[in-house]
Amino acid sequence: MTNITVTHAPSGLVPAEVVRSARISPNFVRVTLGGDDLRRFEGKGFDQWFRLALPVDDGAALERLPQRVDTRGYLKYLMLPKATRPVIRNYTVRQFRPEVGELDIDFVVHGTEGVAGPWSASAEPGERVAFIDQGCGWKPVPADSYLLAADETGLPAIAGILRDLPRDAVGHAVIELSDAADAQETDAPVGVTVHWVVRDPRARPGALALATAQSLALVGTPYVFAVGESALATGLRRWAVGERGIPKQNVTFCGYWKLGVAH
Repeated sequence: MTNITVTHAPSGLVPAEVVRSARISPNFVRVTLGGDDLRRFEGKGFDQWFRLALPVDDGAALERLPQRVDTRGYLKYLMLPKATRPVIRNYTVRQFRPEVGELDIDFVVHGTEGVAGPWSASAEPGERVAFIDQGCGWKPVPADSYLLAADETGLPAIAGILRDLPRDAVGHAVIELSDAADAQETDAPVGVTVHWVVRDPRARPGALALATAQSLALVGTPYVFAVGESALATGLRRWAVGERGIPKQNVTFCGYWKLGVAH
Protein backbone atom coordinates (compact mmCIF):
# COMPACT_ATOMS: atom_id res chain seq x y z
CA MET A 1 0.00 0.00 0.00
CA THR A 2 1.06 3.58 -0.62
CA ASN A 3 -0.17 7.15 -0.77
CA ILE A 4 2.64 8.23 -3.08
CA THR A 5 1.44 9.87 -6.29
CA VAL A 6 3.14 8.82 -9.53
CA THR A 7 4.54 11.75 -11.52
CA HIS A 8 5.11 11.16 -15.24
CA ALA A 9 8.25 13.15 -16.08
CA PRO A 10 8.53 14.72 -19.56
CA SER A 11 11.81 12.86 -20.14
CA GLY A 12 9.85 9.70 -20.97
CA LEU A 13 11.83 6.52 -21.58
CA VAL A 14 15.53 7.19 -21.00
CA PRO A 15 17.98 4.64 -22.50
CA ALA A 16 21.22 4.20 -20.57
CA GLU A 17 24.12 1.80 -20.27
CA VAL A 18 26.16 0.36 -17.45
CA VAL A 19 29.38 2.25 -16.80
CA ARG A 20 30.53 0.18 -13.83
CA SER A 21 29.27 -2.09 -11.08
CA ALA A 22 30.75 -2.67 -7.63
CA ARG A 23 29.78 -4.46 -4.42
CA ILE A 24 29.91 -1.68 -1.83
CA SER A 25 28.94 -3.80 1.21
CA PRO A 26 27.95 -7.42 1.94
CA ASN A 27 24.41 -7.04 0.60
CA PHE A 28 24.57 -4.01 -1.68
CA VAL A 29 25.78 -3.58 -5.26
CA ARG A 30 26.05 -0.11 -6.78
CA VAL A 31 25.52 0.11 -10.54
CA THR A 32 26.47 3.34 -12.29
CA LEU A 33 24.64 4.25 -15.50
CA GLY A 34 25.74 6.66 -18.20
CA GLY A 35 24.95 7.65 -21.78
CA ASP A 36 24.02 10.76 -23.77
CA ASP A 37 20.30 10.34 -23.04
CA LEU A 38 20.88 11.07 -19.34
CA ARG A 39 20.95 14.74 -20.37
CA ARG A 40 17.16 14.53 -20.59
CA PHE A 41 16.85 13.37 -16.99
CA GLU A 42 16.10 16.03 -14.39
CA GLY A 43 17.47 15.15 -10.98
CA LYS A 44 15.15 16.24 -8.17
CA GLY A 45 16.96 14.67 -5.24
CA PHE A 46 15.32 13.23 -2.11
CA ASP A 47 13.75 9.80 -2.87
CA GLN A 48 13.37 10.29 -6.64
CA TRP A 49 12.42 6.94 -8.12
CA PHE A 50 11.95 5.34 -11.52
CA ARG A 51 10.80 2.22 -13.35
CA LEU A 52 13.94 0.40 -14.42
CA ALA A 53 13.74 -1.93 -17.42
CA LEU A 54 16.28 -4.74 -17.37
CA PRO A 55 17.01 -6.94 -20.40
CA VAL A 56 16.20 -10.65 -20.12
CA ASP A 57 18.57 -11.46 -22.99
CA ASP A 58 20.50 -9.75 -25.79
CA GLY A 59 17.30 -9.44 -27.84
CA ALA A 60 15.34 -7.49 -25.22
CA ALA A 61 13.13 -4.90 -26.91
CA LEU A 62 14.11 -1.88 -24.79
CA GLU A 63 13.42 0.57 -27.61
CA ARG A 64 9.82 -0.67 -27.90
CA LEU A 65 8.92 0.10 -24.30
CA PRO A 66 6.24 2.75 -23.65
CA GLN A 67 7.15 6.33 -22.75
CA ARG A 68 4.78 6.31 -19.76
CA VAL A 69 3.72 3.68 -17.25
CA ASP A 70 -0.02 4.33 -17.30
CA THR A 71 -2.84 1.98 -18.35
CA ARG A 72 -2.15 2.42 -22.05
CA GLY A 73 1.60 2.10 -21.58
CA TYR A 74 1.25 -1.03 -19.48
CA LEU A 75 -0.92 -2.68 -22.12
CA LYS A 76 1.72 -1.83 -24.73
CA TYR A 77 4.33 -3.43 -22.47
CA LEU A 78 2.27 -6.61 -22.10
CA MET A 79 1.99 -6.89 -25.89
CA LEU A 80 5.76 -7.32 -26.23
CA PRO A 81 6.85 -10.94 -26.84
CA LYS A 82 7.26 -12.56 -23.44
CA ALA A 83 10.56 -14.19 -24.40
CA THR A 84 12.23 -10.81 -24.91
CA ARG A 85 10.04 -8.55 -22.74
CA PRO A 86 12.29 -6.59 -20.34
CA VAL A 87 11.70 -6.98 -16.62
CA ILE A 88 10.58 -3.78 -14.89
CA ARG A 89 11.33 -2.99 -11.25
CA ASN A 90 11.12 0.18 -9.16
CA TYR A 91 14.34 1.77 -7.89
CA THR A 92 15.55 4.97 -6.25
CA VAL A 93 18.24 7.30 -7.54
CA ARG A 94 21.10 6.95 -5.08
CA GLN A 95 23.14 9.74 -6.63
CA PHE A 96 22.95 11.75 -9.84
CA ARG A 97 26.00 13.59 -11.16
CA PRO A 98 24.84 15.61 -14.19
CA GLU A 99 28.25 17.24 -14.55
CA VAL A 100 29.71 13.89 -15.62
CA GLY A 101 26.50 12.24 -16.86
CA GLU A 102 26.33 9.45 -14.28
CA LEU A 103 23.52 7.99 -12.17
CA ASP A 104 24.03 5.51 -9.31
CA ILE A 105 21.54 2.82 -8.26
CA ASP A 106 22.00 0.69 -5.13
CA PHE A 107 20.64 -2.86 -5.33
CA VAL A 108 19.99 -5.13 -2.36
CA VAL A 109 21.46 -8.53 -3.27
CA HIS A 110 20.65 -11.79 -1.49
CA GLY A 111 22.34 -14.44 -3.63
CA THR A 112 20.20 -15.52 -6.59
CA GLU A 113 16.94 -14.28 -5.05
CA GLY A 114 14.85 -12.04 -7.27
CA VAL A 115 15.70 -10.59 -10.68
CA ALA A 116 17.29 -7.16 -10.29
CA GLY A 117 19.72 -8.14 -7.53
CA PRO A 118 21.37 -10.98 -9.43
CA TRP A 119 21.43 -8.82 -12.57
CA SER A 120 23.27 -6.04 -10.72
CA ALA A 121 25.84 -8.47 -9.33
CA SER A 122 26.84 -9.59 -12.81
CA ALA A 123 26.25 -6.35 -14.78
CA GLU A 124 29.04 -5.52 -17.19
CA PRO A 125 30.02 -2.15 -18.70
CA GLY A 126 28.11 -1.50 -21.90
CA GLU A 127 24.98 -3.45 -20.94
CA ARG A 128 21.86 -1.55 -21.98
CA VAL A 129 18.91 -0.65 -19.75
CA ALA A 130 16.19 2.00 -19.78
CA PHE A 131 14.19 3.82 -17.15
CA ILE A 132 11.15 6.09 -16.73
CA ASP A 133 11.36 8.82 -14.09
CA GLN A 134 8.37 8.77 -11.72
CA GLY A 135 9.22 11.72 -9.48
CA CYS A 136 9.52 11.86 -5.69
CA GLY A 137 7.39 10.38 -2.96
CA TRP A 138 8.82 12.95 -0.55
CA LYS A 139 6.23 15.74 -0.36
CA PRO A 140 6.42 17.14 3.17
CA VAL A 141 3.98 19.58 4.70
CA PRO A 142 4.97 22.21 7.28
CA ALA A 143 6.07 20.26 10.38
CA ASP A 144 8.11 20.67 13.54
CA SER A 145 10.34 17.66 12.93
CA TYR A 146 10.86 14.53 10.83
CA LEU A 147 10.53 10.80 11.47
CA LEU A 148 11.91 8.53 8.73
CA ALA A 149 11.87 4.73 8.83
CA ALA A 150 12.86 1.99 6.40
CA ASP A 151 14.38 -1.45 6.03
CA GLU A 152 17.38 -1.96 3.73
CA THR A 153 15.27 -1.65 0.56
CA GLY A 154 14.48 1.92 1.59
CA LEU A 155 18.06 2.84 2.52
CA PRO A 156 18.70 4.70 -0.79
CA ALA A 157 15.49 6.72 -0.33
CA ILE A 158 16.27 7.66 3.28
CA ALA A 159 19.89 8.48 2.42
CA GLY A 160 18.75 10.78 -0.39
CA ILE A 161 16.25 12.54 1.87
CA LEU A 162 18.83 13.02 4.62
CA ARG A 163 21.24 14.50 2.06
CA ASP A 164 18.66 17.00 0.80
CA LEU A 165 16.86 17.98 4.02
CA PRO A 166 17.21 21.58 5.18
CA ARG A 167 20.35 21.84 7.30
CA ASP A 168 18.33 23.07 10.29
CA ALA A 169 16.00 20.01 10.23
CA VAL A 170 15.50 18.03 13.44
CA GLY A 171 14.20 14.51 14.01
CA HIS A 172 15.08 10.85 13.61
CA ALA A 173 15.83 8.36 10.83
CA VAL A 174 15.60 4.62 11.55
CA ILE A 175 17.19 2.23 9.05
CA GLU A 176 16.95 -1.51 9.64
CA LEU A 177 19.56 -3.84 8.15
CA SER A 178 20.27 -7.56 8.10
CA ASP A 179 24.01 -6.86 8.44
CA ALA A 180 25.60 -3.92 10.28
CA ALA A 181 28.29 -3.76 7.59
CA ASP A 182 25.65 -2.52 5.09
CA ALA A 183 25.39 0.86 6.88
CA GLN A 184 26.42 3.81 4.71
CA GLU A 185 27.69 7.31 5.34
CA THR A 186 24.82 9.80 5.23
CA ASP A 187 24.89 13.56 4.95
CA ALA A 188 22.23 14.01 7.63
CA PRO A 189 21.61 17.40 9.22
CA VAL A 190 23.19 17.73 12.67
CA GLY A 191 19.74 17.80 14.27
CA VAL A 192 18.61 14.49 12.72
CA THR A 193 19.76 11.37 14.57
CA VAL A 194 20.32 8.31 12.36
CA HIS A 195 19.56 4.99 14.08
CA TRP A 196 21.07 1.92 12.38
CA VAL A 197 19.36 -1.18 13.79
CA VAL A 198 20.24 -4.78 12.91
CA ARG A 199 17.50 -7.42 13.05
CA ASP A 200 17.84 -10.98 14.22
CA PRO A 201 17.96 -13.40 11.24
CA ARG A 202 14.76 -15.04 12.52
CA ALA A 203 12.83 -11.76 12.87
CA ARG A 204 10.33 -10.35 10.41
CA PRO A 205 11.94 -7.65 8.25
CA GLY A 206 10.80 -4.19 9.28
CA ALA A 207 9.53 -5.15 12.74
CA LEU A 208 12.57 -3.76 14.55
CA ALA A 209 12.50 -0.51 12.59
CA LEU A 210 8.80 -0.11 13.42
CA ALA A 211 9.30 -0.72 17.13
CA THR A 212 12.31 1.59 17.25
CA ALA A 213 10.48 4.41 15.47
CA GLN A 214 7.53 4.09 17.82
CA SER A 215 9.82 4.38 20.86
CA LEU A 216 11.40 7.69 19.90
CA ALA A 217 10.55 11.07 21.41
CA LEU A 218 9.14 13.36 18.74
CA VAL A 219 9.34 17.13 18.59
CA GLY A 220 5.93 18.75 18.05
CA THR A 221 3.98 17.47 15.06
CA PRO A 222 6.35 15.63 12.72
CA TYR A 223 6.26 14.70 9.06
CA VAL A 224 6.52 10.90 8.88
CA PHE A 225 8.03 8.95 5.97
CA ALA A 226 7.95 5.14 6.05
CA VAL A 227 9.02 2.74 3.27
CA GLY A 228 10.15 -0.86 2.93
CA GLU A 229 8.35 -4.08 3.82
CA SER A 230 4.60 -3.51 3.67
CA ALA A 231 3.92 -4.14 7.37
CA LEU A 232 6.53 -1.53 8.35
CA ALA A 233 5.08 1.15 6.08
CA THR A 234 1.43 0.57 6.93
CA GLY A 235 2.17 -0.13 10.59
CA LEU A 236 3.96 3.17 11.13
CA ARG A 237 1.19 5.07 9.36
CA ARG A 238 -1.47 3.37 11.51
CA TRP A 239 0.45 4.17 14.68
CA ALA A 240 1.20 7.77 13.69
CA VAL A 241 -2.39 8.63 12.75
CA GLY A 242 -4.33 6.36 15.10
CA GLU A 243 -2.21 6.47 18.27
CA ARG A 244 -0.21 9.68 18.01
CA GLY A 245 -2.90 11.79 16.33
CA ILE A 246 -0.58 12.96 13.57
CA PRO A 247 -2.61 14.35 10.63
CA LYS A 248 -2.90 11.99 7.65
CA GLN A 249 -1.39 14.58 5.35
CA ASN A 250 1.76 14.47 7.48
CA VAL A 251 2.42 10.83 6.66
CA THR A 252 3.90 9.40 3.45
CA PHE A 253 4.19 5.63 3.26
CA CYS A 254 4.90 2.97 0.65
CA GLY A 255 5.23 -0.80 0.86
CA TYR A 256 8.17 -1.46 -1.46
CA TRP A 257 7.69 -5.21 -1.02
CA LYS A 258 5.64 -7.73 0.93
CA LEU A 259 7.00 -10.65 2.89
CA GLY A 260 6.20 -13.95 1.15
CA VAL A 261 5.50 -12.33 -2.23
CA ALA A 262 8.12 -12.59 -4.97
CA HIS A 263 9.63 -9.26 -6.01
